[in-house]
Amino acid sequence: MPKNLLEQLRGYTVVVADTGDIEAMEKFRPTDATTNPSLITAAAQMPQYQPIVDGVLKDARNELGENSTDQAVANLAFQRLAVAFGKKILQIVPGRVSTEVDARLSFDTDATIHQARAIIAQYDAAGIGRERILIKIASTWEGIRAAEVLEKEGIHCNLTLLFGLHQAVACAEAGVTLISPFVGRILDWYKKDTGKDYQGADDPGVVSVTRVYNYYKHFGYKTQVMGASFRNIGEICELAGSDLLTISPQLLAELESTQRDLPRKLDPEKASEMKIERIPMDKDVFDAMHAADRMATDKLKEGIEGFSAALVKLETLLAHRLAELESRTPAAV
Repeated sequence: MPKNLLEQLRGYTVVVADTGDIEAMEKFRPTDATTNPSLITAAAQMPQYQPIVDGVLKDARNELGENSTDQAVANLAFQRLAVAFGKKILQIVPGRVSTEVDARLSFDTDATIHQARAIIAQYDAAGIGRERILIKIASTWEGIRAAEVLEKEGIHCNLTLLFGLHQAVACAEAGVTLISPFVGRILDWYKKDTGKDYQGADDPGVVSVTRVYNYYKHFGYKTQVMGASFRNIGEICELAGSDLLTISPQLLAELESTQRDLPRKLDPEKASEMKIERIPMDKDVFDAMHAADRMATDKLKEGIEGFSAALVKLETLLAHRLAELESRTPAAV
């Protein structure tokens, strides 16, 4: 009888947990973990993680002082909360955790650099090496330029919300450590746009990531490819061999409970032999390719807006929790 799909996948690909749920990580024991504002917001509302949230709020209040507004405290707390979860996660996973820069800064290179350095400073203060942290930044032209600066400082980056080859090429030429192309969101767009259903290797998200992977391996880029945002295990199986795949607990469980052969689909040796044309990349080329790619344009905009909305929701949740804490135990905060 063959091993389950998850065991076989680990033989080709680094498996990453796409969750803020620490208990799920303890169950599946991924190598790395990645979170985003939506996942952190969901985790922050779980009763078992309330002590982490409360501790971050108290520290933020003490840092800003008694006269600071609840909103200011909540804003600082959300920045610290992702790192607090990251530190917990690193006690479980042997590899790296991705911690995200505020999505509302996605078109501001300098502000992205500033916040990334602040995040790394928190991990530095906790004695956690930079080799274990990936700073997650949206794959805008401005975000990619920020990542280029950070990588030169030894701060490793994970470029997220990546939908088009132009984004991938720009990231590789900027020396980015890792990219996270969003397989399922690409599928969603095409299903809505065409009214068709897609399966297996014909899935547009699978096609996109396969193209990026082959481009990187053909030209010898060091940037790693981590497929993300999966809708079903079929997409995952079609990308077996990708450098990394970040997978939700639900799909990890499905992979673990399914037994059949899993052949390797992505292979660097095969990619090196392919005929692939190099794309010279600069801002004009990037902008032109982005404008010509309706899917990438729509999904990048939607993704930034969605992550930004999740941050607003998290800040509101934290402000309410702070008010509740201080009304109950004013002397303790």
